[in-house]
Amino acid sequence: MKKMILMALSAALVLGISACANKTAESAVQMDEQELNSKNAPIVTEEELGLRRENLYTEQTTAPVRAEYTSAAPGSAKRFERSYENAPPLIPHSVDGLLPIKKGNNACLGCHMPDVAKSVGATPIPKTHFMDFRTQKMLDHLAEQRFNCSQCHVPQANVPTLVKNTFEPDFRRADEKSKSNLIDVLNEGVK
Repeated sequence: MKKMILMALSAALVLGISACANKTAESAVQMDEQELNSKNAPIVTEEELGLRRENLYTEQTTAPVRAEYTSAAPGSAKRFERSYENAPPLIPHSVDGLLPIKKGNNACLGCHMPDVAKSVGATPIPKTHFMDFRTQKMLDHLAEQRFNCSQCHVPQANVPTLVKNTFEPDFRRADEKSKSNLIDVLNEGVK
């Protein structure tokens, strides 16, 4: 009997503490709202959140940014410089007919495999794509984790920036603007 009374009192105590905590939280929210209103703080609407400035509850009128992708044939387009050291390079040619990449069909490999790339003027797939990062061992074939090229590489496009950007890349060497040295610096700073 004593145990049941103690359990009932414990439960009542826990419920009472919870109720007090909820009341305190509610009054804190009300106080914050009153404080904001009294200071004439600007109110941000849901449509002003994010970059798209769209209604967050529907996608009916939402359209993607109009992009003008390069339509040049492989080997004929001007290549954009990398965005930063070891950034995945942008695809400087049309990808019509090359995507989607599937297990049995990766058209990128026909020109970008290291043994072919130089003869056709393509950027060779870097050594990091032939490395198993889990074991830190080099492979004699393309690592499965890097088979889907379009996961990291995207076509070059002329699009307006959504947010002002003052970032300036700082390449340690001039050739890093067009070439990866990631295999050499992969574990840089790791002890």
